[in-house]
Amino acid sequence: MKSHGFIKDTDGFYTISRAVNQNDILSAAREILNRRFKRGTPISNAKASSEYLISQLSHLEHEVFMLIFLDNSHHIIRSEIMFRGTIDGASVYPRECVKRALALNSAAIIMSHNHPSGNNTPSLADKEITKRISSAMDTVDIRVLDHIIVAGTQTYSFAEHGLL
Repeated sequence: MKSHGFIKDTDGFYTISRAVNQNDILSAAREILNRRFKRGTPISNAKASSEYLISQLSHLEHEVFMLIFLDNSHHIIRSEIMFRGTIDGASVYPRECVKRALALNSAAIIMSHNHPSGNNTPSLADKEITKRISSAMDTVDIRVLDHIIVAGTQTYSFAEHGLL
């Protein structure tokens, strides 16, 4: 973490090695969360996955669609941005999501995308793609645990709202 102006000591504390700006702080926070959510980390609830997804997606000025691939015990195999779009939409292809989940031998996934507008309310298109991907994953016995929309520091969980 030295490149961000922070130095971690052996006890896990950080000191500032130079003047830092907000981007340095946010970048360092993303790096810390990436380490916390590395391969093998269990995802036990929507709050934990939301914190990680906020760190990954909230700063983007364009929409992206991300998948977190999980094993049978809901431990992270990998997380990947699958599709990149514009300021108000991204084309998402269920076939590509299934192909990647099978290639990683996933037992479950968490879907996520961001709303750069700051509004975390799911659109009809969001609900439709959730149904299409869930249906496609179901045909190959891969569970869809959630679809989380990230809008700034706010999230919307389809699972928590009974939409999955």
